[in-house]
Amino acid sequence: MYKFARPRIFASRCLGFEACRWNGAIINTEITRRLAPHVDFITDCPEVAIGLGIPRDPIRIIEHEGELELYQPANGLDLTEKMRKHTAGFLDSMPQVDGFILQSRSPSCGPWDVKIYNGRSPKAQTLRRAAGFFGGEVLSRFGSLPVEDEGRLTNFTIRERFYTQIFTLAEFRAVRASGRASRLVEFMSHHKLLLMACHQREQKTLGHIAASHEGLPFDMVLDEFETHLLLALHNGPRRNGAINALMHALGYFKKELKTQEKRYFLELLDEFRNSRIPLSSLNSVIKAWIERSDESYLRMQSFFEPYPSDLVDISDSGAGRDY
Repeated sequence: MYKFARPRIFASRCLGFEACRWNGAIINTEITRRLAPHVDFITDCPEVAIGLGIPRDPIRIIEHEGELELYQPANGLDLTEKMRKHTAGFLDSMPQVDGFILQSRSPSCGPWDVKIYNGRSPKAQTLRRAAGFFGGEVLSRFGSLPVEDEGRLTNFTIRERFYTQIFTLAEFRAVRASGRASRLVEFMSHHKLLLMACHQREQKTLGHIAASHEGLPFDMVLDEFETHLLLALHNGPRRNGAINALMHALGYFKKELKTQEKRYFLELLDEFRNSRIPLSSLNSVIKAWIERSDESYLRMQSFFEPYPSDLVDISDSGAGRDY
């Protein structure tokens, strides 16, 4: 069984870690509970960190005299500078992470869809929606990393992409820590089909970087590789790219498959092309053929199991599809 690298993930503390919401509640989200055996979490509640109690009067983001403020209407408190100072200090000192899970719609942690009110009045109306103070700074600094909220992660496709990204990035972080060029070549070999499915042009660029590193400072090679790796992984496996990777894999079995087996797989491929089944359905078929034929090259490919199998969950709320 393949041993996955352990991602390091930032999560809003109210997402299953502590009852620290404004009303003293905790959000018992499935996502952090399921990930807990596989990842190391770093958590924070920015609102508690700036001195607000549990429970506390609600805060909101307002537009006042052309500027955004973090405001507590019940007490007339402008908390903007306190939040900015805490956010900068926390993110400056945070160790390298592989992704973020933020509380949706929170005026502090929300990465998007946070209400912005038109003034300080308790009866002020919503002007628009944007990022919270902490969540917005996360996007500004770490926008190339996987950033999601717990609501969007109830969507199967978004969740599958997030898992794929964080476990791949965690493995690359281990490559960097090793300081060995051979580990980079192994990483590229292990993820070749996955990167082909995500972004074929970037996959070729990454292959060139991994193969042409001699004579260059290894840190420089890793920095360049990481830049293109993040670009490749940004949208996760694309449908056409995944089809190319699957057809590439199918070629390894062309002498072994019966006609009806190949026909069945191509029918599944059409179902996937038309968004009627997930990628994992086709991967399961390929994995069965790998075991039957003892195909060593394909067995090592992360494309067929990009994250631990016990995280597979086909439930899908549909949340976040419009983002």
